[in-house]
Amino acid sequence: MCSASNSLGGDHSTSSPKDADARRAVKPVICYPNETLPPVDLELYGRARAGAVKMDEVLVPARDAACFEVPAGHFFRISSVEGAQVGDLNLWNRSDLAERFYSGKTRALHGTHITAGERMWTSFPNLRPMATLTDDTLGWYGIDEYGGSVHDVIGTRCDPYTGNLLAGSQYHYCCHSNLTRALADHLGVSLSEAEPHVHDVLNVFMCTGFTRDTGQYFMKASPVRPGDYLEFFAEIDLLGALSACPGGDCSAQHSSDTAACYPLLVEVFAPADGALEGWAGPQVNGYDGSHGR
Repeated sequence: MCSASNSLGGDHSTSSPKDADARRAVKPVICYPNETLPPVDLELYGRARAGAVKMDEVLVPARDAACFEVPAGHFFRISSVEGAQVGDLNLWNRSDLAERFYSGKTRALHGTHITAGERMWTSFPNLRPMATLTDDTLGWYGIDEYGGSVHDVIGTRCDPYTGNLLAGSQYHYCCHSNLTRALADHLGVSLSEAEPHVHDVLNVFMCTGFTRDTGQYFMKASPVRPGDYLEFFAEIDLLGALSACPGGDCSAQHSSDTAACYPLLVEVFAPADGALEGWAGPQVNGYDGSHGR
């Protein structure tokens, strides 16, 4: 039996082994090489978008959220219209809310932040593309000297539970609550029925990363300006909900009644008949579901 000191690790938890540098020098490997993912035909999408006409729009108020619907084969755009503002986006299969955006798998397949040519993937067991990012006016930003970038799939969304845990607050206009209210109103259900469907988000326009010294999630002032937008192609029929984050540009805080906040605009565009010739909606994942039984 190990002694108490050995079972707790003793000095081994703080002392470095002789080969520490060699262990750290091992080269990483990509967990999910994505070269075999279904190809994205941005040229086809671009031609279809060029002749598309606007069929709907929703203005999301500051510190609030709103729902919108996008038929498969249509485009939608999220725009900054008045001031620097970030948004938290949820997406569902319009006819089956159990199939929803899977931020963790999107992150594993594409990286911590996504941009044009990359996709938002749905939850198990379907695991298929639900939306493809087709245009990004902040695509120039890249990765800055702090490791920050825009449109992250690492932050979960500001929520009242974490606020209460860390500060004892009762704040009701964080993105989680905003999304819950919007979904409940859109579906005509109670808050308690809507809340379980709210999920980890795509942080549109938000500039984030991880600190190199402590590995903590950080945010910084978004580079978004009025006129900037992120545009998507709906691969399946979508129900969306977008919250205009109470942190505004998230330069200082994210659950606040004092930050400068602005609305966000969602527009939906319908392509011309025949513009998507050759496109077909994605099938559900081909795994047989037997799980070894």
